[in-house]
Amino acid sequence: MGKEVNGVSRSRFEMFTNSDEAVINKKLPKELLLRIFSFLDVVTLCRCAQVSRSWNVLALDGSNWQRIDLFDFQRDIEGRVVENISKRCGGFLRKLSLRGCLGVGDSALRTFSQNCRNIELLSLNGCTKITDSTCNSLSKFCPKLKHLDLASCTSITNLSLKALSEGCPLLEQLNISWCDQVTKDGIQALVRSCPGLKGLFLKGCTQLEDEALKHIGAHCPELVTLNLQTCSQITDEGLITICRGCHRLQSLCVSGCANITDAILHALGQNCPRLRILEVARCSQLTDVGFTTLARNCHELEKMDLEECVQITDGTLIQLSIHCPRLQVLSLSHCELITDDGIRHLGSGPCAHDRLEVIELDNCPLITDASLEHLKSCHSLDRIELYDCQQITRAGIKRLRFTRAKFLVREAESKHTHGKAFAVTETVKRCP
Repeated sequence: MGKEVNGVSRSRFEMFTNSDEAVINKKLPKELLLRIFSFLDVVTLCRCAQVSRSWNVLALDGSNWQRIDLFDFQRDIEGRVVENISKRCGGFLRKLSLRGCLGVGDSALRTFSQNCRNIELLSLNGCTKITDSTCNSLSKFCPKLKHLDLASCTSITNLSLKALSEGCPLLEQLNISWCDQVTKDGIQALVRSCPGLKGLFLKGCTQLEDEALKHIGAHCPELVTLNLQTCSQITDEGLITICRGCHRLQSLCVSGCANITDAILHALGQNCPRLRILEVARCSQLTDVGFTTLARNCHELEKMDLEECVQITDGTLIQLSIHCPRLQVLSLSHCELITDDGIRHLGSGPCAHDRLEVIELDNCPLITDASLEHLKSCHSLDRIELYDCQQITRAGIKRLRFTRAKFLVREAESKHTHGKAFAVTETVKRCP
C-alpha cells in the first residue's frame, strides 16, 4: 500500500485528484470513459465536469447529452441556457424536455432548432412564452421530429400545425392540449401530411367540432391514442368517423363530451377491438345498452372511467365481469344506480382474482358492506374509493383491511416453504 493521505492511499488519491495525469485517465481509453459517462444523469455530469480539465471535456462531450430532462433539475432556466445546451450537444441530441421552463421563448428555440437538427422528442409543455414562431423553426430545421408536446402553450394557432405539416412529416405524437385557438383547419393540414400519427392529445381544444374528427378518421389509420377531453362541441357523428377509420385505437378519452350517446359505444365495439382504455366521465347519456355492446366486443379493456355515467346499472357490471377479464382500473364514482349485486358479479368475474387493482365507488349511495365482502376475492386490489358511501360502516372497512393484510402476507410467504404458505392460506379461508 502507498503512503496514506488523510486516510486514503496515495494511489487512490491520485486517481481522483484534479491533475489531468490521474491514473484513471491514463489507464482507460477515452472511448471507454465516454461509455461510462454516458450512463450518468445531468446533475452528475455537471459535477464530473468540475473534477478536472480532461473530465470536463469528457462530461461535456455531445455524445453524453443525447437525452436531457431539465424538469427535475432546474425549471427557472433562461433562454441562453437552452442555446448553450444546443451548441454543446449539436446533432447528438435526440430527446429534450423543457417542461415547465417558463423563461424559454422563441429566440432560444430557434437557435436550438438550428443546432439540434436530429431532435426526435421535444417537450415544451407549459412553456407559455412560445408562439407559432417556434413551430416554424422546428419545421425548417428538424425534419426528424417524432414527438412534440406543446400542452398549455396557449399562443399556438393553426399556423403552427400547418408549419409542422410542411417540415415534420415523421411526426407520430402531438400534444396540443389547452391550445384553444386551434380549429379544424389546423387539424386538417396536420393529418394530411403526417400519416404516421399514433397519438393526438387535444384536451381542452374547445373550438374543435366534428369536421376536425372527420379529417382525423380519414387520414390517421395508425392512430392508437386520442384524447378529446372537454371538447364539448363534438358529437356522435365525428366520433363514429374516428372509430371507422382508426381500427388500431387503444385509448380514447372523451370525458366531458356531454353530447355523445350509446352510438359511440356501438361504433367502438364494432370497429376497435384492441381498445384498452376508455374514459367517458360525465357522459350522462350512455346506458347499459351501449356498454353491453362494448364489453362483448372489446375484451382487452384494462381501464374504464365511467364517473357520472348516471344511467348505468348493475347490468353494465355484469357484462364487464363476463367479457373483460383484463380489467384493472374501474371508476364508478357518482353512478348512483349501482348496487351490491353488480359488485358481486364483478368480484366473481375473471378479472377479480389477478387483475382488478383500483375500484372507485365514491358517492354510490346503494353500496353497503356486502360489496366489501364481494371484493375480498380481488387479490390484486390496491385501492378502493368509498367517499360519501353512507351505508358503508367502519366495521366493514375494518374486515376488508384485515383480509387484504392477510392476502399480502400470503403473497410474501409464498416465496418461502410450501408448508408455511399453506398455513397462511388456510387462515385466509377462515376469515369471516
